[in-house]
Order: sequence, then structure tokens, then C-alpha cells
Amino acid sequence: MKPLAIDSDRLQRWLEELASISSAPAPVVTRILFSEADMRAREYVKRLCLEAGLAVREDAVGNTFARWPGRDPQLPPVGTGSHIDAIPNAGRYDGVVGVLGAIEAMQALRESGFEPARSIELVIFTAEEPTRFGIGCLGSRLLAGSLSPTKAAALRDVEGRSLEELRRDAGFGAHGLDTIRLAANSYAAFVELHIEQGPLLEKENLPIGVVEKIAAPSTLRVELTGVGGHAGAMLMPDRHDALLAGAEIALAVEQAALTSGSPDTVGTTGVFRIGPGAVNSVPCRAWLEIDFRDTQLPTRDAALKRIEDSVARICEHRGVHFNLERLNADAPAVCDAALVETVATACANLGLPMKRMISRAYHDSLFMAQICPTTMIFIPCRDGVSHRPDEYSSPEQIKNGVAVLAMTLAGLVG
Repeated sequence: MKPLAIDSDRLQRWLEELASISSAPAPVVTRILFSEADMRAREYVKRLCLEAGLAVREDAVGNTFARWPGRDPQLPPVGTGSHIDAIPNAGRYDGVVGVLGAIEAMQALRESGFEPARSIELVIFTAEEPTRFGIGCLGSRLLAGSLSPTKAAALRDVEGRSLEELRRDAGFGAHGLDTIRLAANSYAAFVELHIEQGPLLEKENLPIGVVEKIAAPSTLRVELTGVGGHAGAMLMPDRHDALLAGAEIALAVEQAALTSGSPDTVGTTGVFRIGPGAVNSVPCRAWLEIDFRDTQLPTRDAALKRIEDSVARICEHRGVHFNLERLNADAPAVCDAALVETVATACANLGLPMKRMISRAYHDSLFMAQICPTTMIFIPCRDGVSHRPDEYSSPEQIKNGVAVLAMTLAGLVG
């Protein structure tokens, strides 16, 4: 076996070409689930997989699997991968490094003469971002069985289009959503390469992070119905303004996060729409979507309860009707200790210092941990910035991460 050689130029070319597939002009990257840009990006990555000699298949929601068969195809494979969808006004590295980096890791191993005993399978997850349906990690939730096919089929986007309708239009309607869930022994292990989306590695001048725990996410959707009217004719004491009720709720989210007792609690009202949306009309409708997370389940759930109590209290005070729905309230994931050690050994063999860390962002690995031993490899990103066009990791940082991934996969598949 020849020494492992990561082709950074090839990988950077792939990153640039995939970044050019976007619903918005450069440097912005936007790829919403089942949009034209998303579908073109899927075809691009599938072509790279086929050119790399991988066997490609897709499931009923568009999760894509690209396998390098091992000498013993009966053994459960080792999985790796991430996502290629992107929120509006995003950058080119989130998720993508873990997909294109996995292809390069397998290419580099193959070119070195390595032959895996156990298959390696790249998983490109559908809709890690919650943009279309307000729920993140759609594909991996279905794979893990944490989202039922019935609940998934009932999902609607802001235009009222269902997941069932959209996946059929995208060409994934041949089989039902009940065919997606994986058996518990489908993978021997899963390792996801990702940018940190935080500042710690850069601040400490460390090239690699190894994730030991992934934070617990939750999402609330709130629909408010007040009373509209003419902005000049409706007197202030008579108003039941849905926007003002929503504004108080957003502040209650902030207060719940600040007073939770945990330094890792964060809350964001990331969606806030109102109707009818005219400057001279009192808002009669409001729609909010709230992201709330922590690494500790008790503090997160207690804070969630305070938010829900606040919604009821605020709406009663303002005479506004509400409908509140918990789209998800997931448990944190503890990464497999033996798998963490395998990554640490790969770092040591490559001479790369590393940091054991917590992921405060959640990822598809959160749900893969329900199926098999799982961990993540983090690389630094400039200023900790992510979900913005100026998101950036250097070619050298990415190359280091891919090398660690390749050595980890080699150690796992034999």
C-alpha cells in the first residue's frame, strides 16, 4: 500500500463546482429541498460518485447511498457522509465538506492500493436543513425511525405543498416512506466530517476536533390569530395585534435561554411572518418558528415548558388565539467512546493535535447514533462563521480533515 495522498486540488475543484449550483448568485449558496438547484446538485454529486467507482442508490425521500464494496459484502458497512442542501444565504462548506471529503477519502484510499474488507458507504442525507418543512434532519430522522412515515407524509411547506407531493415530483415516489427506516445493524459505525461552525478550534490553533456529544435540538411552531383592521380607525385599547403577541413570545424565548441555568442553552425565533403585511393594517396573523437547544435535556425541557407557558399567558393577555406545536424535541447523542478513540488514533498517526469537544449544532449524526456507533470529525472554520456566504475553511484545514477521515475509515473497515 502506497502512502495516503489527499488530492486537495481535486477536492477544491469539486467544492467550487458544487458551490456554483445555487438558487442565488455567488458568493451565496442556496439549495432548498427539491428545488431546481437541489436536484442539479444531487446529479452533480451522483456523477462524482459514479466516476469514483461507487455503486449508487436512492431511497423514497432522496437519501443517496454510494458504496465502495468490500471484500466481504455480507459485513455491515462503515458509513460516512453529510448533506448538500443549504439554507438561503448560506456558504459552500456546511455539510458539503463531509460529502465531497468522503468521496476524496475513498478515492485517496483506492489510489493508495487499499482494499477494504468491509464496505464503505457514503450517505448524502436529504434535508438536513429545516428550511422547507421547519424540521431539520428529515432524511436521517426517517432512516432512524424517529420520525414516523405518517407524520412525515403530513408535513407541509409554507405554500401548503406536502412532502408526498414534492418527493413524487422529484422522482422519489416509486416506494412509500415506510421503506426508508434502516435496521439497527445496517452500519458497523458512522463518522461524519464537518466544519466546526464555532470558534474553538481556530482560537486554540487546533486542526481537528473529535465530537463526544451532540446537543439536543427542539423546534416549536406557533400560529397566532388576532383581529385585524384599519391602522387609523382601530383605536389602541381595542386591538388584538398578532405581531405584538409574537414579539413578546420572541422575547420570552430569549429570556428562557438566558435564565435556563445552562451555559449551552440557545434559543432563536428564526421565522416570524405576519399577515396581511400592509403598512396601514393591524396584523391579524403571525407565524413563528423557534429553535431551542442545549446539551442538557433537563434544562432544555424546563425552558421549553416556560416558553409554552409564556405563549398561553401572552395570548390571553392580548386576546389573541394561538396554536402551538412541538415539531421535535430530540435527546442529545453521546458518541461512541471506542469510535472517538479510533479517530484520536488516526490523528496521532498523522501527527495532528486534536480536541475532544461537544457539538452545539446538531447534525444527521444525532440520528445515526440511534442506529450504530457514531462520532464526528470537526475542522476549523474562520471566526466560527457558518450559514453565511463568508463561511470558510482553508484547503489545508479541509485536507487535514479528509486525511483523518480516510485513516479512520481504513482502521474501521480493515
